[in-house]
Amino acid sequence: MQVFNLRTIILVLLIIIGINYWRMNQEVDAGMYSLPLDTKILAFGDSLTLGYGVSKTESYPSKLSELLHVEVINAGVSGELSEQGLLRLPHLLEIHKPDILILCHGANDILKRRDLSKTKENLSQMVFMAKQKGIYVLLVGVPSYEILSFSVPSFYYEIAKESGIEMEDTSLKKILDSDSLKSDQVHPNALGYEMMSKYIAKVLSENYTSARP
Repeated sequence: MQVFNLRTIILVLLIIIGINYWRMNQEVDAGMYSLPLDTKILAFGDSLTLGYGVSKTESYPSKLSELLHVEVINAGVSGELSEQGLLRLPHLLEIHKPDILILCHGANDILKRRDLSKTKENLSQMVFMAKQKGIYVLLVGVPSYEILSFSVPSFYYEIAKESGIEMEDTSLKKILDSDSLKSDQVHPNALGYEMMSKYIAKVLSENYTSARP
């Protein structure tokens, strides 16, 4: 009986040490995210960008601003289709003049079973108009449900390759595959949006500065 108790105590201590180590690494990683402090980011998209289901301060653009200590403009519109986004984006690029565009769009096209070749064309045009203005573009892949799990449709990868831009294709897939990270079937919860911001911050920190002219 004493041996059992001793083993239980040791196991609990190891678990606590492991959790503390994981938290420490998370904090170290968060501290490594950085961009020039004068960087302005336009986060453009639909409800995933707006932060559906959480408060404004818990949306991924808000969390991203906290991580990187830069201005992040939340330009998300719930329910928007890519064809509507294509019409809305030019004015925002003109008035905000961002250094970075984070493009997270197409979810509603997928949900409403729109022609995804047209979705690809719309997103490609958004990328093109931003790059024409010298804006760095990061594309966020939005997963769709396939047979047993979520996966990012191939047209996102095609856009990234054809346009020569970086793509973040991991966060939303992880979030939508986990009930503990989402508020409903298609939206992250506060923890999910925070994870999304960290993945995006990592990609930007690793690639943006070296891509600047």
